[in-house]
Amino acid sequence: MTGMLKAMQKKKSGIPEDVLPIFENIVQKHIDKLGPHLVGIKCFQPEWDDEFCQAMGEHLTKEQRFQLYETNGSCNGTGADKERKAFALEHTHLALDERMALFAETFDRWKPVLNDDNTLTLTFKCSHGYYKRAREGKYTDPPPNVEGYFERCAGGRLYELQKALGIKLKIKSIDISPLNENINSPVVFIFEIVG
Repeated sequence: MTGMLKAMQKKKSGIPEDVLPIFENIVQKHIDKLGPHLVGIKCFQPEWDDEFCQAMGEHLTKEQRFQLYETNGSCNGTGADKERKAFALEHTHLALDERMALFAETFDRWKPVLNDDNTLTLTFKCSHGYYKRAREGKYTDPPPNVEGYFERCAGGRLYELQKALGIKLKIKSIDISPLNENINSPVVFIFEIVG
């Protein structure tokens, strides 16, 4: 979350200055606990992640969170960027719905659906993170930060789709209500095509 904090600290982020100390304190507490030598190293610390995510839900608007996750979502820059960019360049001549079908086939991924209102719908269930914990029985109900978890996840899917499809997206909505029926149900992301 140090990257997220840096994004929040930028003036253009629109995050009120009086709110920033809340997030700075969470990060500092984590640094004090693990040691400064771990700053910048990507390590998953669920309690810290959850605390930061919970604070975002309490102190930021949905629009502010979406904007931050659009540039700092999970799974950004995971090593597949070269392949995604190459795919986008190679298939730029194809219609978007054709690129999406080829993307799903080439990368063995989920296929977004192109809607009439210039949006993409993605029904998503990952093989790790939340769903891995749910399969292992570590969740009996959706945890309190599940909305924040999937907001961050939406940012990762947005990032991946933008790189591979050569388009610009914004997060429009995240529907986690299917989890209320079954904690293993896929969630639904809707992305607006903005370029």
